[in-house]
Order: sequence, then C-alpha cells, then structure tokens
Amino acid sequence: MSIRPKRALGQHWLVDENILEGIGRLAELDAEDVVLEIGPGLGVLTTYLADRVRLVHAIEVDRTLEGTLRERLAGRENVELVFGDALALLPAGFEPLPGKLVANLPYNVATPIVVESLAAVPTADLWCVMVQREVADRLFASPGTKDYGAVSVVLQLAAERTGFHPVARTCFRPPPNVDSALVAFRRMRAWDTELESVRRLAQAAFAHRRKTLVNSLELAGFADRERVASALADLGLDPGVRAEELEPRALRRLSELLA
Repeated sequence: MSIRPKRALGQHWLVDENILEGIGRLAELDAEDVVLEIGPGLGVLTTYLADRVRLVHAIEVDRTLEGTLRERLAGRENVELVFGDALALLPAGFEPLPGKLVANLPYNVATPIVVESLAAVPTADLWCVMVQREVADRLFASPGTKDYGAVSVVLQLAAERTGFHPVARTCFRPPPNVDSALVAFRRMRAWDTELESVRRLAQAAFAHRRKTLVNSLELAGFADRERVASALADLGLDPGVRAEELEPRALRRLSELLA
C-alpha cells in the first residue's frame, strides 16, 4: 500500500539522510542519551538516533505509518514506538525519562510542542528541532521585530539558542512550500509558576499586537487598563508602549507586578 503524507497533519517527511549528521551535531548526541522524538514519519531520523543513543521514545499520531515504521525499525530494541497525539501524551511519564527532544516536528503543531515540552518534559535539557523557517526565526527573535512574540518571550526566559542551520526544501517529501531550519537550544531554568504566569501574560499581550499593551491586556481579559498602567509606571514605562517593544525580562517583571 502506498503511504502518502497527510496535509492535515502537517506531514513533510525527512528523506535526505545527509542532514542527519547536522542534527546529531546540534543535538550533541551521546551513547547514554534517552531521546524523545515527535513525528518519526518514515523513521529516517529514528533509525539514526537509535543507532547512536541508549533509547528513543518516538511518538507518532498517524497509525497508517505503523507497518512502515516497525519494518524500518526491526531489530532495534531501543526504540519505544507510541501512537497518539503528542500534545496529549507529553504530560505522561516516560521510563526512563528523556533528556533531549530531537525531532522533525509536524508543521501544524511545532510551536505548541516546543512550548508545552518545556513544561511537560522537565527532565529535558536540550532540544534540536526541525521547524518552518518562520517558526525558527520567531523562537529567539529580538524585541521590536516582526517575528518577536509570545513564544519568543517564553523561550528566551527559559532557554538559550545553541545552534541554527537552514534546511533545503528538497530534504523532505513532499517538498514544502516554505523554508525550514534546524534550531537547537538548551534549558537555562526549570519550568515554574513564574514562567507559567509570564506565558499567560505574553499570550494576552500579543493577542492584539498592534494595540498598546494596556489595551491588549484588557481586551484579552487579563487585567484592567488602570492596573496595567500603574504597573508600567512602576517600571518607568510609557503607558502607550506595545508588547513588542519590551524585552522578555521587562515582561517578566510586569507579570510579577500584576500578580
């Protein structure tokens, strides 16, 4: 039976094995690593990982790929293949616990998986993910740029980027209509209630990014404008400031004041 990528699942399968060495380098793979892979697809990356690390937990949402994956992974006892929605499975326990997340992420869920995994996989300390180039640019974008947003704030407070590598469209089947990139980053702090509070504030702050921060937070139902204006004044900031003008540390401080 012919296996075809499903557009609804954001599937663009990695088929060019030449990119694998770049992934291995950015992921700093070690023989003792326990790796979480999301979206193994045809198993090209999975087999590469399995041959180099202690264990791979691979989560795939598309059950029609089970036969293809099991055939490709035959003889590799260090791969735990799980079928289901990664966003639903991430909070579940893995044994042993993964220390790295290495994946060619499905385009339609790449951003939520990156952010959710920071909280849901507390043992992970290094990520190496293939994502759309526009998502890659967004993760560590600078304040004042068009790519800077809620995910930029969260990532930059929780982690630091350790690697970046553009990837050609021809590395995938089918070739996507957008550019891709590998992004590697290392966790700098554990996920806690402070980061969760900043995430909620950032999502509300950028929900209406062309409006002032005061108006955006009120429209999102996060806090009334008078309270936000008072907190901004305490920070020495103009009440007409927009979220995109504030660096992550300033938004973290604002979150503390509004709490």
